Amino acid sequence: MLRRAPLALASTLTALGISALWNVQVWSQSSGSSPPSVTPGAQSPEPRGTLPAPLPGQGQPGAPDSGPAYRVAGHTVVSPILAALLALARPNEHPLMPAIRWAKQEIENVRRIEDYSAIVVKRERIGGELTEEEYAFVKIRHRPFSVYMRFLHPPSIRGQEVIWIEGANDGKMWARGTGLKRVFGTVSLSPTSPIVMQNNRYPITEIGILRLVERIIEVAEHDAQYGECEVTYYPGAKINDRPCLCIQVVHPVPRANFRFHIARVFVDEELGLPVRYESYDWPSKPGGPPVLLEQYTYLNIRLNNGFTDRDFDINNPEYGFTGRK
Repeated sequence: MLRRAPLALASTLTALGISALWNVQVWSQSSGSSPPSVTPGAQSPEPRGTLPAPLPGQGQPGAPDSGPAYRVAGHTVVSPILAALLALARPNEHPLMPAIRWAKQEIENVRRIEDYSAIVVKRERIGGELTEEEYAFVKIRHRPFSVYMRFLHPPSIRGQEVIWIEGANDGKMWARGTGLKRVFGTVSLSPTSPIVMQNNRYPITEIGILRLVERIIEVAEHDAQYGECEVTYYPGAKINDRPCLCIQVVHPVPRANFRFHIARVFVDEELGLPVRYESYDWPSKPGGPPVLLEQYTYLNIRLNNGFTDRDFDINNPEYGFTGRK
């Protein structure tokens, strides 16, 4: 898991969730086979399948003096991102290093994005229980960092809205409930208050693709200090029918140094942005399946919409906030 928030989603009343789940988690393309895809609403099986053998000349992950300690699944799919990433590889280095270098280059492109809208889907394990899959429409602006969120699913939270702006409202977020909760009107709450965090792993201050990339780099640099790390690239994966490169990191043995057993990052080939992150804990019993910790997906991303202060204003008549000033 990214202990310090990959895609953090929060509401005053309930957590977001995630669907858009990947039906075949690990794949090796052979004649006539197809890459895995993510389809909104699909069920989420535990990771399964086998990692393909290294390509000739690549050696085994972690083997000394064997060249790059990563694997590329056998494929015929052209992946410009994979080509750019592997061009950064150096002999006999930690298998995470090419991805770290690539992410540090690409984060500058993310920072240049002014704003974007998306459907964000989230599923998290909280208190040992896996939450229900939920969806929200979001608007995110980078400068100043601003978030508008409207929940879409499930029906019990549909219509709830949240706005948070960095440096505004004494650091609090505005929230509006639905149904019986609507009687409370628009309320201001700390993003880290107990009522907000009871159904969230991370506060709303950590939402967004930029935050995701920052945390991925942070965790990868930490893990690169240690061995027992296998990295595999899967070109041809799909999220919502969009081609992606899947980067999978596996720590085979539970260690106090590691936050997860398996983590996967899906990078959209056209946008060059990570659009999905998921992580799994080690099996709860020998021979059991990995345990899903968290999944976050960005769908229908639209970049640089020209959002203004009005898009993050509770007085916007297109929103449902009450008690307007």
